[in-house]
Amino acid sequence: MAKEKGNDGRSEGVAMSAAGEGKSTQASSRPGDVLPVVAVDTGGTFTDLLLLRDGVLTALKLPSTPDDPSASVLEGIRRFLGPRETRPPFLLIHGSTVATNAVLERKGARVMLVTNEGFEDVVEIGRQDRPQLYALVGHRAPPPVTREDRVGLRGRLGPDGEEIVPLDPEELRGLPLRLADAEAVAVCLLHSYADPGHEEEVGRALAELRVPVALSSRILPEFREYERTATTVVNAYVAPKMAHYLRRLEAESGAEAVRIMGSAGGALPLRLALEEPVRTVLSGPAGGVIGALIRGSRHRRSQLLTFDMGGTSTDVSLVPGRLLHTREGRMGGLPVAIPLVDIHTVGAGGGSIARVDPGGALQVGPASAGADPGPICYGRGGREVTVTDAHVWLGRLPPAAFLGGTRALDREAIREPLAALADQVGSTPDDAAEGIIQVANATMERALRVISVERGVDPSDLYLMAFGGAAGLHAAELSERIGARGVLLPPDPGLASAWGMLAAPVVRDRTRTVLLRSDVMEDGARLGEAMDRMEAEARRELEDEGFPPAILQRRREVDARYLGQSWELTVPEEGWEESFHQAHEERYGYRRSTQPVEAVTLRVRVEAPGVEAPGEAGLRAGAQDAGQRGTQEGEEAETGPLRAQASGTAPPSRESAQATIRMGGEVVAAHLLSREALPAGVWMSGPAVLVEYSATTWCPPGWRLRSTEGGMVELEPSPR
Repeated sequence: MAKEKGNDGRSEGVAMSAAGEGKSTQASSRPGDVLPVVAVDTGGTFTDLLLLRDGVLTALKLPSTPDDPSASVLEGIRRFLGPRETRPPFLLIHGSTVATNAVLERKGARVMLVTNEGFEDVVEIGRQDRPQLYALVGHRAPPPVTREDRVGLRGRLGPDGEEIVPLDPEELRGLPLRLADAEAVAVCLLHSYADPGHEEEVGRALAELRVPVALSSRILPEFREYERTATTVVNAYVAPKMAHYLRRLEAESGAEAVRIMGSAGGALPLRLALEEPVRTVLSGPAGGVIGALIRGSRHRRSQLLTFDMGGTSTDVSLVPGRLLHTREGRMGGLPVAIPLVDIHTVGAGGGSIARVDPGGALQVGPASAGADPGPICYGRGGREVTVTDAHVWLGRLPPAAFLGGTRALDREAIREPLAALADQVGSTPDDAAEGIIQVANATMERALRVISVERGVDPSDLYLMAFGGAAGLHAAELSERIGARGVLLPPDPGLASAWGMLAAPVVRDRTRTVLLRSDVMEDGARLGEAMDRMEAEARRELEDEGFPPAILQRRREVDARYLGQSWELTVPEEGWEESFHQAHEERYGYRRSTQPVEAVTLRVRVEAPGVEAPGEAGLRAGAQDAGQRGTQEGEEAETGPLRAQASGTAPPSRESAQATIRMGGEVVAAHLLSREALPAGVWMSGPAVLVEYSATTWCPPGWRLRSTEGGMVELEPSPR
């Protein structure tokens, strides 16, 4: 296990990076040799990379390569650390979209399912709910394993793990032949959470197939057959593609160690990501949420709505001082019952395409221009107007200030396609562009209300933490629409998810269904013993990776319900019975203190601290000379859709430049501000455009902004 460097937040000047087009910042560090750390977040439009080396944090954004996501990752590592042959050892932390895209696009492996005889159709029957409540004939997406690829075995366990019908040895011997065409196998037998013995026998019988075999007793040792089966099937479905991607990344990156960001808000070792890739389905967005919580807490702003707007989608999450998790996530129409950071996603991003529907109404998304060809203004052949194009046309995204002034966008190329779209809706190009932004805002506003107002949470108690490359262009207007306290923008908001991956803890989660009662003394002892075993197993794995026992932290929780209920509430283990009564009363308005409480599923998390990334003070101070970006000596600056301009040109300062903004049929002048040049603590009145390397922020009329001492930017309505 490599030692990882931290800092005390004091600035020690500016350092240039050999990576070229990135931004370098210096923070003080402890003495000692450490490995460089690279954090990567792969998005639909850009791949975001951060390098932490000798206390220097360097940022780099490259166009994503959808046909081969690893290409942009490997290119970024090459720019950071040089050729593979001379590259120093380093730690790679990666947020991957490979598993997510495989499920959503139905491009996974051919999966075969082994289950109990008579239960082959559980994955298709589901809960018999109606996806479209008012449709006369509903439609449900088919499961990724066909009826012909489901095999039933005669063995059977009871709910306490007792063997009712043993597995047939002859049937097991013939199983590999029946599954010979499988690219991956999911095994889900009844009550394997109580005793995994039957599943392990099946796993041993399938070893000769040499394909990924997912056992539900390892993936999700919990009751409820449908959720357990579906989650195990999804795991097997993405396993071959994920294995190919991660193995290639491991080999070609030259990293000494690889961690993958998990969907529950913690980093996983490569081994676990290979065995249980289903735990990475919300990999990138989870990094952004945990980074927002860490940064918000440092600034005493921990009551948050996170707003992560990238090129293809927007992810929002409620963060009331802590991460909220759900086990009711869905992916591609199937439940994914592993713990996930509670994130709501909508198809609205900077690359979302505007169109006119058959009724003549303007629509935006969910289709996206992505990285190739990208928005029209990127100059790579895009012909459909996107949200980014609308911002460029209106002046909110100044063409010469994109990526902190190192790239130029083509505004003139937008004119003809935007005029054609405007003709379809009977308006001017300016009005059509404003309409595109308003439609996108409406979609994102609904998403923010889903996770706040619809849950009984008043947004006026929360700050909107905006990050992602496009979030700052919409944050003030959305904050006003939902009535939030104001807007917070972290340093380098376009790279906030990668920063969160650096800071995220390394975690091990353990779950087990036990079905124990509070009124049975023996069950109380069994609960504690089971928790101890789960914690010991998780601790042992982290200690084997080199983490000292003294730095490990734990969280132990119980999913509990009143005896006879169908659903549970999660409460802390200590005093779990009384905690459940209180939680039930808070949620439903009453308690049944005389009724036994059932501990259904036990949950243990053990975590070790993540990389101690430079704090905001160091980032802010080091950003003063962001204009010193360039490419490696003699290296061609072409990076995809955008070509580097002459380096050494910093974004314009507030005193020297203005932006021309079109709004409401008028042309107004706005301050063009460089984030690096903002004096701390001084309020600037809008209209203003704030530019920096990874994002641009729009401060509308009637709003004001300032930079804090720690490097956060705050936006709020101007006092009346």
